[in-house]
Amino acid sequence: MPAHLATPSSTSLNISSPAPSFITLAVNDGLSDAGSDSLSFANLEGREPKEQLELLEALIVKENRIRDGAENLLDMPLDDKLREKVVSELNTASIRIKAIMDKKSSIEAALKRTHRRRKEVELETDERGEDFRSALHNARDCISSLDSLKSEPSDSSNLDRQLIEVMTGLVGILRRNLRVRYELSVPEIVQPVLFTLADKRTKQCRAVAYRVIRYSLVDADSVKKLKEQELEWYIIRSLHRDNKFAVEKEQVIKLIRAIVEVGTVSNSGGPRSVPLSEPVLRAFIAVAEQADDPFRFICIQTLAELVILDTDLVDRAGGIRFLLHAVGEGPVEITPLLASTFLYIIDSPRTRAYLHVGTDLEIVLTAVTDAYGKGPDHAERMKSCTRVIQLMLRTWSGLMYFCMEDMRAIRSLVDTLRLPSLETREVVLNMFFEILNIKSPEWYQTFIAGRRLTTYHRAGLKHEPESPERNVQTFKLTDQYIALLILVFTNVGLLEALVSIIDEVPTGSILSRKATLLIGEILQMANRVFPLSVAARIQALPSIFSMASSRDDGQQRLVGASTLSALDSFNRNRTRLEPGVVKTSSRLRANSVDDAVRRGQRQVEQAKLKLGMQMDDRTFQSSLLETQVMLTKDHAKWNFDTLQEIIEGPLLHPKRMDEAIKGARFIRRLMTFFHPFSHRFSDMHRIKVNLRWVRLGCSLLTTLMANPDGIRYLSLEDPFMSQIVKCFAQLDPFNSQAAPDSDPMFSKRRIAETLTYGYLEMLGTLSKHKEGIEILENYKIFTAFYHLSDLKSREDLIKGIIENLDYSADGHPRIVLSKALTSSHKRVQVYATQHLGDLIRNSPAANSWTLRLLLTQLYDPSVEVRKLAVDYLEEACESKDILEMMVEMRPVMDHLGEMGNALLLKFMSTPTGFRYLYNAGYIDREMDIWFKEHNIYYVVQVEVFLAQVFSSNEEEAHTLGFEGTVPPHFYGEMAKTELGCQVLQEKGHFAEFAQFIRQYGHESGDTELIMKLKSVLWAVGNIGATEGGLFFLEEEEIIPAVLSIANESLIPSIRGTCFFVLGLISTTSQGAEILDDYHWEATLTPMGLPTGLCIPIDVDEFISLPPWKQYTRNEANAQLIPPTSESDLEALTAIQKLANTVIANAASRSLARMKSRPEYRSVFTSPTMLYRVFHTISTSRYRLPVRRYIMDLFNIELNTEVVAAMVEASKKLQANPSHPPPKTDLNRRLSMFGHLGGRSSESDDDEDDDEMNGDSQPAAPKKEVPAIVLRPVHRIVGFGC
Repeated sequence: MPAHLATPSSTSLNISSPAPSFITLAVNDGLSDAGSDSLSFANLEGREPKEQLELLEALIVKENRIRDGAENLLDMPLDDKLREKVVSELNTASIRIKAIMDKKSSIEAALKRTHRRRKEVELETDERGEDFRSALHNARDCISSLDSLKSEPSDSSNLDRQLIEVMTGLVGILRRNLRVRYELSVPEIVQPVLFTLADKRTKQCRAVAYRVIRYSLVDADSVKKLKEQELEWYIIRSLHRDNKFAVEKEQVIKLIRAIVEVGTVSNSGGPRSVPLSEPVLRAFIAVAEQADDPFRFICIQTLAELVILDTDLVDRAGGIRFLLHAVGEGPVEITPLLASTFLYIIDSPRTRAYLHVGTDLEIVLTAVTDAYGKGPDHAERMKSCTRVIQLMLRTWSGLMYFCMEDMRAIRSLVDTLRLPSLETREVVLNMFFEILNIKSPEWYQTFIAGRRLTTYHRAGLKHEPESPERNVQTFKLTDQYIALLILVFTNVGLLEALVSIIDEVPTGSILSRKATLLIGEILQMANRVFPLSVAARIQALPSIFSMASSRDDGQQRLVGASTLSALDSFNRNRTRLEPGVVKTSSRLRANSVDDAVRRGQRQVEQAKLKLGMQMDDRTFQSSLLETQVMLTKDHAKWNFDTLQEIIEGPLLHPKRMDEAIKGARFIRRLMTFFHPFSHRFSDMHRIKVNLRWVRLGCSLLTTLMANPDGIRYLSLEDPFMSQIVKCFAQLDPFNSQAAPDSDPMFSKRRIAETLTYGYLEMLGTLSKHKEGIEILENYKIFTAFYHLSDLKSREDLIKGIIENLDYSADGHPRIVLSKALTSSHKRVQVYATQHLGDLIRNSPAANSWTLRLLLTQLYDPSVEVRKLAVDYLEEACESKDILEMMVEMRPVMDHLGEMGNALLLKFMSTPTGFRYLYNAGYIDREMDIWFKEHNIYYVVQVEVFLAQVFSSNEEEAHTLGFEGTVPPHFYGEMAKTELGCQVLQEKGHFAEFAQFIRQYGHESGDTELIMKLKSVLWAVGNIGATEGGLFFLEEEEIIPAVLSIANESLIPSIRGTCFFVLGLISTTSQGAEILDDYHWEATLTPMGLPTGLCIPIDVDEFISLPPWKQYTRNEANAQLIPPTSESDLEALTAIQKLANTVIANAASRSLARMKSRPEYRSVFTSPTMLYRVFHTISTSRYRLPVRRYIMDLFNIELNTEVVAAMVEASKKLQANPSHPPPKTDLNRRLSMFGHLGGRSSESDDDEDDDEMNGDSQPAAPKKEVPAIVLRPVHRIVGFGC
């Protein structure tokens, strides 16, 4: 017996439930065997509810394993004693699972009650909260308290605590009352708070102060007023602090993000302006650069947002260069996000001017292109890099960027396959499989392992019946993009690189066969997605045929012949192993692949039936005795296989049925086993091994219905049906004469745990036969069904009835289903609607009654039911017969709103449906909505789909309503009918579309115009995808304009939109002919029909962006008047040298010595010098540790007085940009070379002393020795004699 879990008990948690009577709750230590049914929950006491749920989940897993093991044992031949033990164990496990589930449900219910009570308390608190006047008064009181505390002694021990308490109260008021935040001005809140940001205050106090400032921001004007406050110095200081001040840094980073979110403004479709200063942003970048900073990731993400919002600001602060470095070398978790950021930058000519072609974004490729010689440890870095490359090449921006300069980046990527490194080649091969969207079925491993594909069978795979539409190729956006990728890669020599792998690595190796597999997949896709001329060029494979026909090199001939043989085997077995994804259809084709198998199965069944019918009397009697039914009532001793063969064979003969009923009484004994009140079949546990008895009962009833004697016996002689009626009467609320029963036969427990549910399947079997329907009517079973459908607590029983009834004939079953569809219980309604949808889906022909019932669900009050009905109807309308039948029914769907748009679009594609919707006023109304709004939404829908389907994250893909095919467009559906084209002509929308394309086709700056241009292009493409709509394109001569945009637009995403639009136009034969005149070739089926795939003959012209001029920013940094004191000059010079990593160590030692000398004390205590240092680190790149080191040099605590002095110094030291800087030696001192040209024979200390003291008097410019002589050094390198 399994041991039950019990741990030392502790304080009880007030979440408990009464245990069932058959469970003994024991509290003991450790594990114990308290009895067969004992189960202790003592280990739950004293634990949090979440911990209790986790323990219960573990117990459920354990008991399920015990139950599954017992069920598997029962499938094996066991003696009676051992079988009893196994059954007992199975019962115990089921009881334990029930008890655990009850306990879990009670804990979850208690948790829900606790959460609900907490929400109610919070809601009551909000409702009882102060009104606006009281809140405003309290906020002003808090501000007054801060003003009064400002005058308190700064060293008061309770001051920080009081400040935190007051500011926390102010934060609560501002957070709860948005109107108060608008009423109070930013200076009114910020000025009393500034003194709490001083260095002498605690980190908790400064953190709360930043929260107050953050909650004071409500709009862009409030952010402008915040910039007028002297807050930047405090923010920079807080960003410089180390990890011990994490609570403060967290709040200052949140404040910066709030400033960006609230204060960013757009300039009428142009670039946006972020209200952050360059000094703050440089300090922020320093935090992002620090590898061990806990806020590094959020800082990098914020910089990625900032570079999209205000590229110029981030570039001035040096953030773009850092983000590029992070893409190439940064943390792999955030690399895809940064890659997507740069892809957005590339899409606009204004922002991509900040990038250097050939050096900047190509850093992404370095982990792959520079992998040679770095060893196997570099493989993980390569894999993460290939995911980023895959992401970038699956976007128009990334593909066109990497195709610049004669596809240099793409060529370098393909050439990595030629490097003699197994790890590099394998990683890059896997990358190409992912880029080209090649899925890896199970049989790929068989091919790569070198085993024969003819021995591989699709074991365990369910056969999906083929649809008559299997050979019809549908247009997919992904197919067209993958076709372009293949064309680009093959043009730069991908196939030749793969052949080089096959030639160099050993024949039959995994790498060789994987390369062969990739070649085979490329050839297959080329045959499917390319025009014949392009496919023939790719499939020629001259290098492989040259190797196979070589007479000089036997090894090359062997390699070539083996490769061709492997490709041939791959192609021959591909159709057999992977027939493709087809539409589900319940109709089996006579010429399908598995027809021979089905025909053989039918022949075997007919042969068995014929043998059974021809069985003689003696054999039949011996077979009846062999079943053991006549000898014992214990069903465990019955010969199930023989019993099943007799029921499905000989008993179908009328003579044998009569003999089994009257002579041998075989049927009587067998039916007695299935009687509910015999408690034999009905008390069996609902486990896997016992389900065969349910199937046997259904077979028995089917056999009885096949013979008149069986029908008579079941309806008149056997009490089976009368007992079923009594069982239903136990639950019937309308039957007052039924005796109450504590455990009715169809109780919830028995339906869930025993084979009682099998009676519903048996009644469903009877409903499949006309005679069975009559029996059910005679015994008033349907009346019981009607009454049970009103039971609120028996959804399980109602669902079982709906699921098992047969609805092929008109009658009571359909009435039962319609009653469930309109039930007052939502879950029953949803289940009945789903079942009705499945009936329509699996029906070989259109049925009007199912459609009418499903259309009725469109008017249900429940949104969930309506949405479910719309989804099923939309799927059903893929069939033209069903669509025509629905249109004839003329349903009213105005109340559905957006939910029913897709269904109405399908109606528009038929003449009858369009005229119906036009007369109802839907066409005019919806046409105006699409013209103004929905065209834009359509673009967003398609682009989001493409981003998801090409995403590396498989969980996010296919969340929209379509899978690859172009979603239906209003104008496209309209153009499918003659009346629709006439309405389109009268409205004049297409003429406006054409005019917009001509006027704004080459727009590259205004984002709103660009989005509208895409929407217009998609509308034109969908109209041109129909025979009637192509006339509009020819009349307006818009195709040349679209081609011009595709080849010349500066926006990659617009070029991509034109690419897809041209594919839509090529879906008609006439459109394909027109595009062929403009050197865009369409892909045709073997029957000469267009597939909707179209590629340019000159792919280089389409895929390459024009080069751009690199953006050079004007160095307009505000200059300061140089210091006049020699000590200030030397200190500032050393601080500026810290920015150079080559001489930073020497500069830091010099600063350390200055700090220790009394003559420099005034330097490190001067607010003016502190301002100069802040200005220096805010205009140059300093790493975060260096910034901390510089700040620690000064013996100045930042407070309001120091900040005021720094503000005054900023006004006095500001140099006039119109006047040249004064002639001092500061420029020489600031040289990055410093005194590298000094005496090299002295020690480092002497050099540092020279740096501080050697230039005490300004030297004349004429006598100044050059810092370094840049004269080339000549050196002869070679072999000695």
